[in-house]
Amino acid sequence: MASTFKTLLFSTLYPSSIRPVHGVFVETRLRELLKSGRVQSKVVAPVPWFPSSNPAFGSYAKMAATPRFEQRNGLEVFHPRYFLPPKVGQNIAPYVLAAGALPTIRKIIRDGFDFDLIDAHFYYPDGVAASIIAEKIGKPFICTARGSDINLYRQFRAPANFLRSTITKANANIGVCRDLAEQLIELGADREQVHSIRNGVDLQRFFPVNRSAARQALGIRHSGMLWISVGNLIELKGHHLLVDMLAARTDAHLLIVGAGPMHAELEARAKLLGVEDRLQLVGQQPNDKLHLWFSAADVTFLASSREGWANVLLESMASGTPVVATAVNGTPEVVASADAGQLAKSRDVPGLMAALDRLLANYPDPAATRRYAEGFSWEETTRQQLALFDKVCGSRD
Repeated sequence: MASTFKTLLFSTLYPSSIRPVHGVFVETRLRELLKSGRVQSKVVAPVPWFPSSNPAFGSYAKMAATPRFEQRNGLEVFHPRYFLPPKVGQNIAPYVLAAGALPTIRKIIRDGFDFDLIDAHFYYPDGVAASIIAEKIGKPFICTARGSDINLYRQFRAPANFLRSTITKANANIGVCRDLAEQLIELGADREQVHSIRNGVDLQRFFPVNRSAARQALGIRHSGMLWISVGNLIELKGHHLLVDMLAARTDAHLLIVGAGPMHAELEARAKLLGVEDRLQLVGQQPNDKLHLWFSAADVTFLASSREGWANVLLESMASGTPVVATAVNGTPEVVASADAGQLAKSRDVPGLMAALDRLLANYPDPAATRRYAEGFSWEETTRQQLALFDKVCGSRD
């Protein structure tokens, strides 16, 4: 009989009723894992303490409004608080995160859920905090690298030291792409303890819709070439490069799905270039409606300066829309066929334009793009996770 496991998922990257798309990729991997019938899990997803839920405080208010406990998709999710002081917060974050979460975790054990291992996501500070907690309660832990937690934080002295220590203490280290797995090894992980386990794509949630029907459903009146870019409105996502591209492609319109601090800057940039009538910032959209936005577009762009495993690319492909993306970190593993899209050889307007021209010159059939995405279903990811749990915990009847 196959072994069953009780896991505690630990990460600050997990959705809540207040922030429903925050870390949705972590939730999706867990939900797919639970479908195996071999895993029971509870979630501890701490949030920074903030004194007021007044909407005037923006994202901080959302953290304050997050419930201490909720049920999501049949899972118990705990949101303990931790205090993260300004300026020095980055260097002490693992300690305060562990201290804030430990009482909740101990209570979960006392209440009868004596889990087998901690399944942590995002190495810094989450994975470092998980290593502290695991040592105090005597449990094994594994951690998954997802992008910035490694390729950004390894550049800072204190976080890099924390990362090296945590990587050597972990019972297993996971990278969601080969690039991150190699970075874990560079930071000191034993190669035998490193596993590349990619994300999948929800093929039921993301599926093609007739382009005209999708545009009509979304109230999009434009009938010409339509680009879409999905992600937080921050520099590393490269939305500003796509605004610049509009000046060179007068036949195109651009939709940007997401929210963030560059909203006003992107609007001002478009106005300066005289393309404001061909740019629409549509804000953050529900995850279960994104397939309509992808289906409405001719191409999805991702002009990031760094990525781990970009779920947005597979979600677009599953919706039948090919992509143009910068060739960073795990992205070449995702875009590995002309049916998927094209990679830009440089992260600038000429590089992105050249990739777009290659795509349009040999535009794939939407059905072929969808078939490519079907090769990234969640079944293999779940199989690898279960095999790893067996290895860490030991096979048990």
